[in-house]
Amino acid sequence: MKKLRDEFRPGGARRQHILDKAVDYIANGPGLQNDKMHFCLNNLEMSMPEYLDALNKASNGELVRSALGD
Repeated sequence: MKKLRDEFRPGGARRQHILDKAVDYIANGPGLQNDKMHFCLNNLEMSMPEYLDALNKASNGELVRSALGD
């Protein structure tokens, strides 16, 4: 398995690029949501807050709205 280059790892200069791409992957990528979560957390080394933020952006804010009961 390939490893992330340092520039894309947490704290790296191009980390935001990976986080932005993750939003598109979560919204439009193939596979089950569980598989996407596993990929983001393990392969992209996203933290849980980073993943939840990307998931919320991918769902156009529905994650937060459903959590708040709106």
